[in-house]
Amino acid sequence: MELAKRILKKVLLALLSLFVIITITFFLMELLPGDPFMSEKATAEQQAILRAKYGLDQPVHIQYIKYLGNLLQGDMGNSYVLQKGRAISTIVTDAFGVSLRLGLIAIVTAIVVGVTLGCLSGLRKGKLVDNVIRVITSVGISVPGYVIAAVIMLVFAVNLRLLPTSFNKPGGWVMPVIVLATYPTCYLARLTRASILDVLGQDYLRTERAKGMNEFTVIFIHALKNSLIPIITYLGPLTASILTGGFVAESVFNVPGLGRYFVSAISARDYTLIMGTTTFYAALVIFMNLLCDILYQVVDPRIKMN
Repeated sequence: MELAKRILKKVLLALLSLFVIITITFFLMELLPGDPFMSEKATAEQQAILRAKYGLDQPVHIQYIKYLGNLLQGDMGNSYVLQKGRAISTIVTDAFGVSLRLGLIAIVTAIVVGVTLGCLSGLRKGKLVDNVIRVITSVGISVPGYVIAAVIMLVFAVNLRLLPTSFNKPGGWVMPVIVLATYPTCYLARLTRASILDVLGQDYLRTERAKGMNEFTVIFIHALKNSLIPIITYLGPLTASILTGGFVAESVFNVPGLGRYFVSAISARDYTLIMGTTTFYAALVIFMNLLCDILYQVVDPRIKMN
């Protein structure tokens, strides 16, 4: 019962956070110069008619109230510019489907490779393997995503001609996944290494060894389990970020995912699409963080969701 109350409290706080994000985004969006119809080849009178048609000529607070009312009914409106007249919910759903497929592969890759490298580095502290992994992960964290995208495209697509530059061709998903997975893989490796080193110095592991427990069980059952807390903390925003699409990866490799639409919507001042992608992204981040809070107690029941 106590756990249910804590979860309910977290859910209510999550909804409040989402409401605040929607509100701030809406009013910040209104501060952008111009409007969606400035790029239209239309007279000032025609632009005024379009603004009146979509209610953009009304006071900001009236627009805000109407938007919240429609949103509560599941209506995010229609696109003004990029896909005129198409429902935002449909655009977000279709684009997220593409980002989801890429994101799941990138997440699994990052977790498996990152945690494995982190464990290997932590267990071989000071050895050659540890030094090599630390150098590689430092480079992977430091180099911007667009640089990584440009390098792998130059190497694998232009010079070696092993992979296509178009996402729609066979194997076109490989380079975007590499770009999406590079930073989280390197970060998870360093995070796991630090956690493993911290846990290995705990007294309870010495006790387990003294009881005659084999080293594999000590390391991969007890030590690894108790080093997962910081990793789980990072997996929440990581998962949301990757699943909604990497802005750089999707833009460079022309992937029709949610990240590319988010960037394009801002450039085009497509207000409803900006709100739709931002709301979806914020909801996903908040949900993943809430899920992580709940998983904390699965990994370590001593943690309370205060």
